[in-house]
Amino acid sequence: MKAKEYRRKLAAISITMGLIVSLAGCGSSSKTDDTATTAVSDTETKIATEGSTDSGESSSESTSQSSSESTSESSKSSAPSADNITINETVSNSSDGEHAITADGESLSYNNIKVEKTGEADGDEADFYGENAAIFATNGGTLTLSEIVVDTNGKHANGVFSYGEGTTVNISDSVITTSGNCSGGLMTTGGGTMNATNLTISTSGNSSAAIRSDRGGGTVTVTGGSYTTSGKGSPAIYSTADITVNDAELTSTSSQGVVVEGKNSVTLNNVTLTADNKSKNSDKSSWYQAVMIYQSMSGDAAEGKASFTMKGGSLTNANGDIFFVNNTVADINLSGTSIVNNDSSGVFLRAAAAGWGNEGSNGGKVNLTADSQTINGDMIVDEISGLNLYLTNGSTFTGAINSDGTAGDVYVELSGGSTWTLTGDSYISGLTCDASSINLNGHTLYINGTAYTEGSSSTGEAITFTSSSSGGEGHGGQPGDGNEPPGKPGDGNEPPAKPDGDGEPPAKPGE
Repeated sequence: MKAKEYRRKLAAISITMGLIVSLAGCGSSSKTDDTATTAVSDTETKIATEGSTDSGESSSESTSQSSSESTSESSKSSAPSADNITINETVSNSSDGEHAITADGESLSYNNIKVEKTGEADGDEADFYGENAAIFATNGGTLTLSEIVVDTNGKHANGVFSYGEGTTVNISDSVITTSGNCSGGLMTTGGGTMNATNLTISTSGNSSAAIRSDRGGGTVTVTGGSYTTSGKGSPAIYSTADITVNDAELTSTSSQGVVVEGKNSVTLNNVTLTADNKSKNSDKSSWYQAVMIYQSMSGDAAEGKASFTMKGGSLTNANGDIFFVNNTVADINLSGTSIVNNDSSGVFLRAAAAGWGNEGSNGGKVNLTADSQTINGDMIVDEISGLNLYLTNGSTFTGAINSDGTAGDVYVELSGGSTWTLTGDSYISGLTCDASSINLNGHTLYINGTAYTEGSSSTGEAITFTSSSSGGEGHGGQPGDGNEPPGKPGDGNEPPAKPDGDGEPPAKPGE
């Protein structure tokens, strides 16, 4: 291991020195001191308006669609291509487990280079600790990358990897392409930080999210650009971290668009999200969906409340359901987003048990808040799941809840002129509304078995969910709250090996 580490560092030093000599005239590579200032994405100033108004459904839809269309066009026009990036130097590495560029406790900057990585790695050392990544930052290092092209072709060959607390990668105006399995575009673990602006990322391997994280999580901020995946189990975003994406285009052509695992979050601001989930990375669930929120119990994500927030922009689903929540408590917050499900057999929300967690206690517990939001589609909550549905600020819901009969507890609260138009008989356990909120549309709404009278007000109580998910299979939870960086190999605190002997990650819906 020490010899391997020595060779890796020696290779990194050689590459860095070569770049300094060959690119000195254009500022393409420079080692900076500890007080150097690096370009960091400022998310607060780049978040656009939410695309909603107080004037009701038609205004909200119009604003949302206009916002999403302009965001989409902006993302497409500004996202870079490899052809329009000037390359002054190519850095290559073909050795298994090694890197083309490494910042190990250092501050380094590169621009106008091409990075090529082949070679392979297996399992935890690659997924958790960055082995075999093309570009790797660790031990509090800082990498600033601009106008670069990264191509990887190998198993577990992530494009750009940030590992460990205090480690930061800032990357802008660049193109990343990966073709091997388990090879994400951007990868963050162990509490690292990743700031990305205006990238074009394309992955084609299985379990290769464009924006990816694994054990120990971290903070990821992405602004602008285009992020596309085509492999099985490869959502545009797989989050075991806190991930925020602004003004970008996300497309998955085989997997979910977004997966959030455990006590982690994804926030999308004015993002165009398109998902066509048509292949499965696991036999634990029979449903397809655009957004999945769950707890796998693999030990890769802390147990606790998950979060998905989408403001403005658009979400278009080609197959199955819009949202699926399983084996966790989740907050879903929607505001002025255009949401279209092109699969007439799919539902808007499904909270249900699946193959993760302990049978009988592994349902989905959901707090869904809609603000100036249009919702079309049914909701299904099974007998071990629950839903608090809050419709606020002129939101509209057209659909049925548990139309096949009573199942899990469901509380619905309508305020601020919000309305619910039923498309089928519905069964809920609690309702708060004024007299004009509910349009039965010829159907019956049952509240704890009693038919609701149209034109009447109602007062009910929300459901209290505990934020700890159930136990289950997998290789155990992490110590403490589960968010500590994973132990490195050899320090006695490394996680257990993953169960798949060929180095693939465990069966998750996307990773």
